[in-house]
Amino acid sequence: MNKRLLNCTGEWDYDYINDILFFKVKDREYSYSVELKNLVIDVDSDNFITGFQIMGASGMFNLPKDFIRGIKSWKFEANVEENVVELKLVFELVYRNKLVEKNPILIQSLGRDVPDSRLVCSA
Repeated sequence: MNKRLLNCTGEWDYDYINDILFFKVKDREYSYSVELKNLVIDVDSDNFITGFQIMGASGMFNLPKDFIRGIKSWKFEANVEENVVELKLVFELVYRNKLVEKNPILIQSLGRDVPDSRLVCSA
């Protein structure tokens, strides 16, 4: 069976006070969220992951909060297979006057039925 694919553009935001990094797809209809350990994953009405929030982002990426505010470019890919989500995030920021690329991969069990899919999103 072929995996459903969605390519899109998106946007990001950072809540400095609460240390929450947020990425989302533009122009998709939100349906529900799945709360995981330090992630909240948003799903649209077509059952595609269309955004996520990372709680405690500075600790997760081992970066000062001031540097996270300076993300220059980013891309994320969300793969869902057998109710396990794999989020691949790539972003660039300036850290100590150098352009640094971070590329964490987050893997979590969703705990509910979400159809297999692949989403690629960038700014």
